[in-house]
Amino acid sequence: MKHLDPKGTLNSIGLGKNKQKRSTRVADAIRNEISILLLQKVRDQKISHASISRVEVTDDLKYAKIYYTVFGGKKDISDADLGFQRAKGFIRSHIAKTLNLRYTPELQFRYDTVAENVEKMEKLFQTIAVERDSDEKNS
Repeated sequence: MKHLDPKGTLNSIGLGKNKQKRSTRVADAIRNEISILLLQKVRDQKISHASISRVEVTDDLKYAKIYYTVFGGKKDISDADLGFQRAKGFIRSHIAKTLNLRYTPELQFRYDTVAENVEKMEKLFQTIAVERDSDEKNS
């Protein structure tokens, strides 16, 4: 007779706890902390309007790539990059205090181009839809 394993059954149908990698959990915590920090404590106008889109942490927790977005043009992006480079030490020390990790990852700030690429793709899809509609009307 087979033994009933409720935990295994729940996991098999997707209702149990899915164990995330530690680096993923740390990345989520870093994203939350930096987002709160930008809203509450950062006074630099260059990065106060930036938002953190995602964080990727290496498996050994030594490096964290923080991707951000900024509304505006190329000047706003370069200003935000400069602002993040200046605030890197402050942000890292804040993370060290709040997350209480054995080793605080080295932070690498990068502008996230995914939002721009999605916007370009949406415009392309809209153009295709308009052309398809005009072709169907002409047929």
